[in-house]
Order: sequence, then structure tokens, then C-alpha cells
Amino acid sequence: MDLSAFLNHATKRLHRGMLLALIAVLGLVLLAGCAEGGEVAASDRDVSWTAADPTPAKETTADASPAANSEEDEEKPEDSEQGRAGGSTAGTAMAMLDELEVKGRAPKTGYDADLFKWRSDADHNGCDTRNDVLRRDLRDITLKSGTNGCVVIKGTLKDSYKGETYAFDRNPNNIDIDHIVARSNAWQTGGAKFEEDTLKEFGNDPLNLLAVSSSLNRQKGDGDAATWLPPNKSYRCEYVSRQIAVKHKYDLWVVKAEKAAMERVLANCEGEDAFAKYVAWPAPGDGDNVRTAKDTPAKKKASSSSGSSSSGSGSSSSGSGRKSSSAGSGSVYYENCTAAREAGAAPVRRGDPGYASHLDRDGDGVGCE
Repeated sequence: MDLSAFLNHATKRLHRGMLLALIAVLGLVLLAGCAEGGEVAASDRDVSWTAADPTPAKETTADASPAANSEEDEEKPEDSEQGRAGGSTAGTAMAMLDELEVKGRAPKTGYDADLFKWRSDADHNGCDTRNDVLRRDLRDITLKSGTNGCVVIKGTLKDSYKGETYAFDRNPNNIDIDHIVARSNAWQTGGAKFEEDTLKEFGNDPLNLLAVSSSLNRQKGDGDAATWLPPNKSYRCEYVSRQIAVKHKYDLWVVKAEKAAMERVLANCEGEDAFAKYVAWPAPGDGDNVRTAKDTPAKKKASSSSGSSSSGSGSSSSGSGRKSSSAGSGSVYYENCTAAREAGAAPVRRGDPGYASHLDRDGDGVGCE
């Protein structure tokens, strides 16, 4: 092989080797580029997934602060009834209201006001409950002598329902004792299941009794807060708070409309405290500025007939169906409790004009209670 042929052959092999080396280098560069592109693509997918679905990102956050978790836990119960109750300030009437069960009104089947034994001497202090209330709620009291410091015959009442102050007048009787939670209302909101002793306790509980205007007491009837509130608006906060306290004490429920009405009242009461005033009775003979005097009975009208029956049957000679004056006190007679109430005389106590045994069904000395 001559020299030129050799050089030509060597040059061709050199070019081929350089070409292969160049191809190899380009291949390595391309492989490296593909690897980088794959990582970038994967990174792009991660960013896109995290932004579109925040829930997995939240779950992967392992170092969330306890305070943040605590705030979330406190916010969740607000959607429930229990959560809303927990939001009321402890010790307030609203908080106590939130503890009461809300249910529909039960039927009045079996209800009888006499089951509550109102006016009995439930605390065994020797005085009936009505006079206990009068000695507690009236001021400048005059007690009837010979009654062991029980019977109130005069006094002055600062009427919470009316927002007025006036004298107590027994004839006609201008003051009644109101059951703040009416006995009928209690019966229909859980009281029908009370034992006999609990019924008596409720009917004579100082927490649930208040001396008020007789006309307003009769206007209220057995209404709850949804149907009746005292005309004296300044007393409504305490009135509703006291109703709630009574229902809470005896585990009675409220109906939906009743609770809504209570909430409306309390919303204007600036955190009205749960009712906790001292409401116990004064001891017999005690009260505000007490004095004792004889109770002068009303003058008896002269009988228009001296020919009453001597048979002892108690019937009048006229045959009108009215009993003789021996069945009552003096010549005043009420055929029934409706007549006594219409005359403004109920309740009629033994010794009062018009008292008669047919008005006093339980024989406790007080008719048309």
C-alpha cells in the first residue's frame, strides 16, 4: 500500500471514530435532558394537584398548632342545640332556660286544682299559705288578734304586676296570690306525673307565689309567657327569670312558643341573673311594721224574715233553694263560687260575710279558692 492510500484510509477511520464519539456525547446529553424534563413535569403535576385539592395538603400538615385545633373544636358544637346552650353565660336566666327541655304541651286530662292543696299549711308553721304570702309581700301589716300572728287584715302592696302601690282591702278582696307558673301549666308540662307530696309542695312553694292585683291574676289565668306578661314592663325580666327558676326546680319543660317568648324578654335584660332572691315566709307574727288589731266584721243586715224553718234542714221558708243565714255569715249569700267571684269576694274565708260550707269543698275554712 502506498503512502497516499494509507493516509486516506487512516483519515476515514479517524472521521468515523470522531463521528461515533460525537454521537455518543449527543446521546448522553439527550439522556440528561430527558431526566431533567421528567423531574420538572413531575414537579408541575405535584403543584397542580396541591392547588386543586386543598384537603390532602391539610392532612399532610402534621405540625398544626394545638390552639388552632382547639378553636376548631369550639366552633363545631355551635351548630347543635347543646352548642347554643353552652354559649349562654353561666349563672344567667338564659343559661338556665337553655337547660329546660322543649316539648309539646301535654293534655289537661285529670287536672284538678285541688290536687295541689293550695293554702294548706305546707310548712307546718301554723298559718295557711295565703296569709304567709301576705305577711311576706305586704308592708305596714296589721294582723288579726287571736290568730297566732297569721291572718293579715290590713297592709300595703307594691304590686309588681301593676307597678303601683295600694292598700289591701279584704272586703271586697282586691289582692290575689298568683302561682307564677300556673298549676294548670305545670300539669301540662310534666306535673301530671308528680307524686302527691310534690303537687302539694308546688302548690304552696314560696318561690312560685306572689301577692298581686286580683284583676290581673284573673286576667292571666293559666297563661304562660307566650300568652301573658305583666303590664309593668320593668318587672318582666324578673318575672320570666322566676318562671324559669320554678320550671327548673321541678324539672318541668317549656313549649316552643313559651321558650321563644322568654328569650325575647331576656334579650332586653342585659344578662339577667338566674332568680335567686330570698322568698321564704316570715314566721307567724313577723312581717313589715307589724301591729295587731281586732278584725271588725262587717255589720250584719237585719233579717227580713223571722219565719225561717225550725226543722234544721237549713232551707229557707221561701223555698227559693237558698240556705238560711246559718249556712253562711250574716245575710250575705253566694249561691256558688261564680257568684262570689262576680261580687269580688272570692276567696271567702270562714267568718267573712257570705262564707258557707257549700263554697268550701275541702273544709279548710276558705271557699272559692
